[in-house]
Amino acid sequence: MYTPPAFRQDDPAWAHQFIRAARLCTLVTATPDGLAATPLPMILDAPEGGEATLLGHLSRANDQWKRPPVGEALAIFTGPDAYVTPSWYPSKQ
Repeated sequence: MYTPPAFRQDDPAWAHQFIRAARLCTLVTATPDGLAATPLPMILDAPEGGEATLLGHLSRANDQWKRPPVGEALAIFTGPDAYVTPSWYPSKQ
């Protein structure tokens, strides 16, 4: 992915802080049927001195998990966001 030098950020600590603040990403995978994308909460597991891993879970109702990916996946974090639990809605209480 091309990133103009003025916007490039190579510091892993900065990226980890940004991901932890955002928490929500768009997970994009290429499949034999085309692109699939899902808004997905992610947790960053970044042990001291170890390799960082993103953890997330696609629901069983989402067919993205059933379609085999072709190549790598892309997690797009766009900035701080929030998750609203369905129990927040009066109709779900």
